Amino acid sequence: MLVAFSVAPSGGDSDGSVHEAVAAAVRVVRDSGLPNRTDAMFTTIEGEWDEVFAVVKAATEAVGAFGPRVSLVLKADIRPGYTGELDGKLQRLERALDEGSTT
Repeated sequence: MLVAFSVAPSGGDSDGSVHEAVAAAVRVVRDSGLPNRTDAMFTTIEGEWDEVFAVVKAATEAVGAFGPRVSLVLKADIRPGYTGELDGKLQRLERALDEGSTT
């Protein structure tokens, strides 16, 4: 399964920044050893249900150290029997774009 999630404390620095809290969450994800990718809005992690959600929980708890309230947004692609989809989905997209190119 793939789970894309965004986690942040309510509030933040005086400028509204939450980058230190987000860095703590991303550190948990990267230390998990599961395939993952972080972009400007979400971190996506790939693995089995229990292992992925254990990492999401730990990342949420890491952010909780930065304030009394945490916001968590999740989106999941549950496709039993498939692995390597973190890259596979993008490769299929790029192939489709290349095949539809008029150049």
